Amino acid sequence: MAEALPGLDMSGAWDLPARLNMAAQCLGQDAGRTAIIDLTGDARRDVSYGALSAMADGLARSLLPRVQAGDRVGVLLSQSPWCAAAHLAIWKIGAISVPLFKLFKHDALKSRVQDAGITLVLTDAEGRDLLGDLAEAWMAETAGISGDPVPFADTGPDDPAVLIYTSGTTGSPKGALHGHRVLTGHLPGVSLSHDVLGRPGDCLWTPADWAWIGGLFDVLMPALALGVPVVAARLPKFSPEDCARIIADGGVRNVFFPPTALRMLKAAGATIPGLRSVASGGEPLGAEMLAWGQTAFGLTINEFYGQTECNMVASSCGTSYPARPGCIGKAVPGHTLAVLTKDGVPTTDEGDVAVRRGSAAMMLGYWQRPDATAEKFKGDWMITGDRGIWEGEYLRFIGREDDVITSSGYRIGPAEIEDCLLTHPDVATCGVVGKPDALRTEIVKAYVVRKPGSTVDGATLQDWCKSRLASYSYPREITFLDALPMTVTGKVIRKDLKAIAIAEQTP
Repeated sequence: MAEALPGLDMSGAWDLPARLNMAAQCLGQDAGRTAIIDLTGDARRDVSYGALSAMADGLARSLLPRVQAGDRVGVLLSQSPWCAAAHLAIWKIGAISVPLFKLFKHDALKSRVQDAGITLVLTDAEGRDLLGDLAEAWMAETAGISGDPVPFADTGPDDPAVLIYTSGTTGSPKGALHGHRVLTGHLPGVSLSHDVLGRPGDCLWTPADWAWIGGLFDVLMPALALGVPVVAARLPKFSPEDCARIIADGGVRNVFFPPTALRMLKAAGATIPGLRSVASGGEPLGAEMLAWGQTAFGLTINEFYGQTECNMVASSCGTSYPARPGCIGKAVPGHTLAVLTKDGVPTTDEGDVAVRRGSAAMMLGYWQRPDATAEKFKGDWMITGDRGIWEGEYLRFIGREDDVITSSGYRIGPAEIEDCLLTHPDVATCGVVGKPDALRTEIVKAYVVRKPGSTVDGATLQDWCKSRLASYSYPREITFLDALPMTVTGKVIRKDLKAIAIAEQTP
């Protein structure tokens, strides 16, 4: 890069002062500058940094008599200025915010509230009803009290600030505890994934909820820290029409689209001109989606990679180096990545994707789970649980360790097969898993959702894959479903598909 990236000093090392508070990072712009463009009401409302700071101060003053440093406070709010203010208020007084998602049912909320030891949640009327008697609910919009500005707590980079629960595609959700350095750790990758974010006129939005690391730290907080206006808008159900409306009404130039949203836009034949950057992460995109992005947006979709435990560690940046289909970009400066053998030795062959300790985006550990934290590491390396291989400086994602299919001695990643199926004009979405097989160990099994009105059959899709993939990796069985099991963040839950495949073996 010809210019220094935010979060790093001129030598490329992390720029972490001895005392650091994320609320101060996010509220450090000129008071009159626009921080959030609020489209959640009947009319657009631009919220300045000064107004956002006043909102956070009001909540902080209310919390101080009840909350001590290190206490966990829940935030059950959708995209809105009050959601941002709630997190900022909690960090400002040295407490730990715990983002909660409104689409959670009672048991999902209960498990997180109880595991984190939450007694107080900042929310709204809808969230209060969802919580019931799980915790005391404070209405964020009316909880604030007036008074003098609240000083920022004297926190350091490793002092705990936010507890984010994994989306739980495998096993029970675990709470990843992050320090105040986590925002700094996201800045270089967020900047690269938007072709150096912070250009004149930039304005950032995502349909992803701010309850997840993708919404909170890939979009909201980095935008505030970099002085880029961020749009708050509610999409009860994603639609291309609403998406286009929000982008137009908010003057959006930069978008983080989860892969599921991109597939829905592609299926609808949507085109959205006028954007400067589109980033995507969570699941790999393939050549077909990248080619479609050039047509739909007139630019290269930048893929990035990370997870709740250590996010934004690899990224593409179309204006700096060409995208390579099937790869998730290069290591982001500041993060050291490796592909390891089972013994923890770096290799150029396929292996475990790992991040070296020292990444500012790396979690402090799993909340109250020291054994699980220890299992996450091999020496100085945090093991992601993903399989990958280097192609020069580019990292090719193969799949989750539990998702890789072993068939007739071949190790097959599901992502490439899913991408191939998605290139067929009759396929809306799909998921690929390994189905136990006595002869081959496993066979490739695909679960497909057709586009409305389609009657495409399995044989046609098999032929489609046979003509495009290695002869051993086409799906030997295809089952059509009305919908796929998804996490609340829009990722296919392959373990559920795997369970279906195993159940099919039962006489």
